[in-house]
Amino acid sequence: MGLLETPDRKRGFNKERIIRALLNHSGEDLTKYKLAQRADASDSWTRQYINQLEDKGLIENTVVTNPSKLYQEWLDMRIQPNHLDISLQQPMELLDETGLEYVLTTYEAENLHQGLLFTSTTDFYVRPGQIDDWLEVVQEKALLGGGNTRIRVLDDHVFYNQQVVDGFSTVSIPQLILDLLDEGGPCSEAAAKLIDSFHGEQ
Repeated sequence: MGLLETPDRKRGFNKERIIRALLNHSGEDLTKYKLAQRADASDSWTRQYINQLEDKGLIENTVVTNPSKLYQEWLDMRIQPNHLDISLQQPMELLDETGLEYVLTTYEAENLHQGLLFTSTTDFYVRPGQIDDWLEVVQEKALLGGGNTRIRVLDDHVFYNQQVVDGFSTVSIPQLILDLLDEGGPCSEAAAKLIDSFHGEQ
């Protein structure tokens, strides 16, 4: 069907994985080796990138010293997910019933974790290996085009440290913060509050 594919660009995935792992464990003094494992990146590559982030004053060893600026660094170099816009009558109901893997992000995920945003759009990531299964669901249950739901596909690591709230799977808090910052507007304010609560920034 070709409607939804993993992004072509793979080079930035390692950097994103390292930042995602750093922010998920920002209060922990992980060894560089453990961080490489969690980021699913090579040890030598992880050390090299850690040194670059240290030189920018964003981390010390593997401890995040400036979460807000590290999010900005991530935002500036992130690979945009490919997505498919669809219309669903009851998107959350469909997710509740499906046996396929997903992780909610942006409005619905923020609402489950913090409750500041109106849930105008349902955004969720799917695993690259399950794209065809999701496209079957779309053909059966959805209308294509600008709707209330965006199915995103990026990298399996976007599922790292996924959360479950009220029976729904969401991305990790750092991934949610990044996606809210990328969305902009009121989402940026919601992201700032999440940074405060998750990372303890005043």
